Amino acid sequence: MPIIKSAKKQMRQNAKRRVRNFRTRDLLKNAIKAVLEAVKGGTPADAKKALDTAYKVIDTADKKNILHSRTAARRKSLLARRVGAMGESKKAEPAKKKAAPKKAAAKKAEKAPAEEKKAA
Repeated sequence: MPIIKSAKKQMRQNAKRRVRNFRTRDLLKNAIKAVLEAVKGGTPADAKKALDTAYKVIDTADKKNILHSRTAARRKSLLARRVGAMGESKKAEPAKKKAAPKKAAAKKAEKAPAEEKKAA
């Protein structure tokens, strides 16, 4: 137990902050779970509503320094990818074609004038 007056005050402040942070973390976990459940068994519209709510909660946790900003961005990205994949699976999209690889001859042709300048 603290003896000094300022340490006692800091202990009271930490207890209040701990409760406040716990509430925010609890909301965060529930919002993420709601999105993942909506992706598993719901419609894309339900998933998008849950995603909007989750974005709001994640941004709040980031603002209150409960989550690091990059962790918040990573979680939002993960949820967006899951919801986006859900929408894509409902649509039948044709496979994308890969771009043709560049030819090595074109690179050699670019180097040739530079070598001629050095020789001159």
